Amino acid sequence: MRIALFSDIHANLPALEAFFKDVESRSPDAIYCLGDLVGYNIWANEVINEVRKRGIPTIAGNYDFGVGRTSDDCGCAYKTEDEKANGAISISFTNSIVKDDERKYLRTLPAHIRVEFQLNNDKLNLLLVHGSPRKINEYLFEDREEKSMLRIMQDADADVMCFGHTHKPYHRILPAQPSDSDHYRHAINIGSVGKPKDGDPRGGYVILHINENSSIKEKDSVQVEFIRFEYDVEKAAKAVEASPLPDAFAESLRKGV
Repeated sequence: MRIALFSDIHANLPALEAFFKDVESRSPDAIYCLGDLVGYNIWANEVINEVRKRGIPTIAGNYDFGVGRTSDDCGCAYKTEDEKANGAISISFTNSIVKDDERKYLRTLPAHIRVEFQLNNDKLNLLLVHGSPRKINEYLFEDREEKSMLRIMQDADADVMCFGHTHKPYHRILPAQPSDSDHYRHAINIGSVGKPKDGDPRGGYVILHINENSSIKEKDSVQVEFIRFEYDVEKAAKAVEASPLPDAFAESLRKGV
């Protein structure tokens, strides 16, 4: 089974349209969205409705959670005063443009999606979250201490855990522990469609490969395909510059940071 997973569009319609064109050419068996449809650009309603009309199962990102409740807090961890000031403009602007029906949709998105497979006499649990199972806006960076990541996944009963929020893709295979009976776990950050932060301005997403031989006991039996695609970055950046949003967001799109 080939499962397409995408996240963190952040109101970037040109990126979302390019994503759909790319992913549809690959004909996955299933597709899920891991949230953060809105914020940082001008096409919040359009992005919501492009996802809705395709009937794509979607969970709430921290930005969706805040805007769904007309909150002035997106749950973002800004590091500098400039970032905080720009972030305040972004959520205020997003709240001002999101329509009532679209806001109701954001408000009712689920917190996570769990998919259970029965393979080779094993149960294989796929857990889809935005930040982490513990908190919608918790950042699970690649350098998270192994013991901490393992505990998070064990507590959530997740064999394969996919998430976004950091906008930096990676795949970590957590080694089996003696108490886990040769049980390998996969932590997968699927990157960002509309606001990459890994130095590559192209949009990104993941296709997860689960086949008839996939097993919690086989380290390499779950495969992850990281996909990057071109989109009209300049169109998205210029839309920011023509709006009340900070020009810094446009430069972030151009640089992929």
